[in-house]
Amino acid sequence: MDPGSEGTESPAAVQEKGEAALKTQFITTRDKFHEYLASEGQKGDGEEPAETCTEEENGSLEEPSAEPELKKRKAEDETEKEEGRKDRKKMKGQNKSRPHMKPHSYEDRRLCPSIIQERDEKCFYGDKCKFLHDVADYLSTKPADVGERCYLYDTFGRCMYGITCRFAGAHTGPEFKNLVKELCSSLDKKETVRNNLDKDLQRRLRKRQVDFSGAEAYLKSIGVGKGKGGGHGKKSGSENSAETRCGQQEETSPGDLKTEDAKVPLVKTIGPLTDADIIKLRPCEKKQVQVDFRDKLYLAPLTTCGNLPFRRVCKRFGADITCGEMAMCTNLLQGQASEWALLKRHHTEDLFGVQLEGCFPDTMTRCAELLNQNIDVDFVDINSGCPIDLVYKKGGGCGLMTRTSKFEQIVRGMNSVLDVPLTVKIRTGVQQNCNVAHKLIPELKKWGVSMITLHGRSREQRYTKLADWDYIDSCSKLASPVPLFGNGDILSYEDALKARETGVSGIMLARGALIKPWIFTEIKERRHWDISSGERLDILKDFTHYGLEHWGSDTQGLERTRTFLLEWLSFTCRYIPVGLLERVPQKINERPPFYLGRDYLETLMASQHVGDWVKISEMLLGPVPKNFSFLPKHKANAYK
Repeated sequence: MDPGSEGTESPAAVQEKGEAALKTQFITTRDKFHEYLASEGQKGDGEEPAETCTEEENGSLEEPSAEPELKKRKAEDETEKEEGRKDRKKMKGQNKSRPHMKPHSYEDRRLCPSIIQERDEKCFYGDKCKFLHDVADYLSTKPADVGERCYLYDTFGRCMYGITCRFAGAHTGPEFKNLVKELCSSLDKKETVRNNLDKDLQRRLRKRQVDFSGAEAYLKSIGVGKGKGGGHGKKSGSENSAETRCGQQEETSPGDLKTEDAKVPLVKTIGPLTDADIIKLRPCEKKQVQVDFRDKLYLAPLTTCGNLPFRRVCKRFGADITCGEMAMCTNLLQGQASEWALLKRHHTEDLFGVQLEGCFPDTMTRCAELLNQNIDVDFVDINSGCPIDLVYKKGGGCGLMTRTSKFEQIVRGMNSVLDVPLTVKIRTGVQQNCNVAHKLIPELKKWGVSMITLHGRSREQRYTKLADWDYIDSCSKLASPVPLFGNGDILSYEDALKARETGVSGIMLARGALIKPWIFTEIKERRHWDISSGERLDILKDFTHYGLEHWGSDTQGLERTRTFLLEWLSFTCRYIPVGLLERVPQKINERPPFYLGRDYLETLMASQHVGDWVKISEMLLGPVPKNFSFLPKHKANAYK
C-alpha cells in the first residue's frame, strides 16, 4: 500500500484540530498505548516493532498488566475531567494546584562530614553532633549502590562524597577508605565551575558590610534614598570613599578644606592613575567587554529547567550563548546560597550571562554592582518579560514595561556600575491586543542597553497562539543598530530560517531547546535529525552525569538530579520522531496524538504520564526511594 495515499485519507478523517499529522501505521488509541507500555514492561525485551502491535487485535495484549491500577484510574478520570472542562476557562500552562513543598530528605541517618572528608582531627561538635560517626552503622541503613562505576571518580580521579556516594563501590578501599587516582589528580572539580558564593562575602552581605559606593552615588543623583536596602551601603567612621570625596570636591573649593582633610588624597592612589579615576566616564565611553551577539543561537534563561547540567547539554549541541536562570536581586543581596547557585558558570560556557529580576532601582543597581565585583560574566540581562503573577503583581517582569520611569532608572543605574554589557528581555506587551514593545524599544536604545530580546507574545497570551514574527520584524528595524533577538515557536531549522528572514540579529530558543536540545545542531547543519531512542537516552544519561557532578553523587544529590530530570522529561515527551511524521517538520503548537514508536523505548519516551517518566529515570539513576513524590511544575496543556 502506498503510504502517501493512505496519509491523505485516514489522517484527515481522524486528525483533530491542533494535532500533529503522523503516519497511520503508528497512530493508536489511549488504551492500546498504555497496554503496550504495560506489556512491554513485563517482557523487558523492547524489541517488538510498533507496526506489528498496531495491526494486532486487542486480545493479543490481554495479559496481566504491569501498569499500576491507580494510574489506569487516573487516565480514566482525566478523560472525564477533560469532557467536563470544555466550557471552563482555559488554563495557561502553569500547574497552579502544585503544592509548595520543602525538599525531601531521603536519609534520616546521615554520616558526619568529618568522616566523609576523612579529616585527621575529630568532629568539632563532639558528642553533640547530630550526624553518625560509625561507618558500619551508617552502611547498615544506606541504600544500595546504583551502579558499579562512579562518574566523578572516573572524571576527576576522586569522589568527594566518599562512602556516601551511591556508586561508592567503585572507589572504596579497605577499611572504607576513599581511593584516589593519580592519573586524574590534575583535574579539579572546583576549577570547572565558577561564580561560587564566597563564605566571607555571604557573611558581609548578611551583616550589611558590603560597600555599594557606586550605586549610592547614582541613587543620590536621582534623588532616591537608601530605602529598604540602604543598610548595605554602610561605611566605616572614616567614610570618605574616592567617589564621595570626588563629589565633595565639586561642592567645596580647595581653600575651604581643613588641614587634616588636605592630607587625604582626593583619588585612589593604588596602582597607576588614570583619567577614569578623576573624571567619571559616561556610559557610552565605558570600557565594556565587547560581545558580538549577532548571528548567534541563544539558549533562553529557563526557570527550573535551565540549570547548569542542561546548559552543558545544549552547549555540546551548538548553543552559542547561555544564560543562568532568573535570579531575584533581593535574595542575592541577602546572600541566599540557593539564589547564588543560579549564577554558577561552567568553564565550557564561553559566552555566559546572568538574568536579574527586580522592580526598584536601588536594589537592582546595588545587585549589579555586587555581581560586577564578585562574579565572572559576559553580560547581565534584565528580566522584563516574566508573566507569572508572583513577579508581575509587585511590578517586576512584564510589570516593568508599564513603569517606564522606574525601568529607565533601573537601566541607567545598572549601566553606571557594570563593566559588561547590559541586555533586556521583553514581551510584545501586557494585554493581548495592545502591543507596547515598539514604543519601549527606542527608549531602551537611549538608556544604553546593548541588546534586546523580544518574545513574540504578550503576558496575557502566555504560550497560547502563535508568536507574532511580523511584529518582531518591525521592532528589529526600530532597534537598529542595537541587536534584537527574536523568540517564539522555533522547533526546527525551517522555523529558524524563516525567523532569520526577518531583521533580527539572532534567535533565542526556549521550549524548542527543552523539547529537543539537538535543535542547535539541526539549525547549524540545516537538516532534520531523525534521532533514535537510544541516542536520546544517551543524552539523558549525559545530563544525569552532569547532574551528579553539579548536585552531588550521594543520595540527596542523586534525587535532586532525578527531580530536575523529571522536570525536563515533562517537555521531551512532546517530541515526535521525524520518521513517524506524515508532514515534516513538527510544529510547536501541535499536540502529539497517541502513537506507538519504532521500539519500546521510543514509545515510553512519548508518554505524558509521570509514572513513565519515573521509569525512565530509574533506568539511569536506580529505583526511587519509598517516600519519593514528584509533581511537574509545568502542565503540558499548551497544546489544548
